[in-house]
Amino acid sequence: MANELNTNDALNKDGTELIDKLVGINRVAKVVKGGRRFGFAALVVVGDGKGKVGVGSGKAKEVPEAIRKATDKAKLNLIKVPLKEGRTLHHDTIGVFGAGKVNLRTAPSGTGIIAGGPMRAVFETLGIQDVVAKSIGTSNPHNMVKATMQALKNIQSPRSIASKRGKKVADIFGHKNNND
Repeated sequence: MANELNTNDALNKDGTELIDKLVGINRVAKVVKGGRRFGFAALVVVGDGKGKVGVGSGKAKEVPEAIRKATDKAKLNLIKVPLKEGRTLHHDTIGVFGAGKVNLRTAPSGTGIIAGGPMRAVFETLGIQDVVAKSIGTSNPHNMVKATMQALKNIQSPRSIASKRGKKVADIFGHKNNND
């Protein structure tokens, strides 16, 4: 169930507006003496559309309460992802969580978001416009989203790598001279 839930009243710590998307809701039944008791689990992705994204899951007896809990957890788990030109990833990466494996590739301008279900919600809330993603393994939304988050945590900008190595950004790309 790829439902969408957008709230305009959710604000980030620095005052920017947050976008939240409902990735899925699971209904579970507990059989008791009088019949069945239903519970709901929600998976929500929250982002600011400018490089921050978080994932949360919540469980409750009613759907709105599960969504609220999941949204609150997602806001606590926000991570910052460096974006190339504010539209795509700096480099290709792989993320693994459980049986879920995702392959994220950078894409030229105008490509759009080429990704399956749950991964698309992550990219839209993150603010990525051009990416190619492939899910290998499970189609479980929880594992796919967590594997995508794991891949996004591995992304590093050339500027951060250069500063760690004590070099210039041009040295990191290794442009070859004609003398070599």
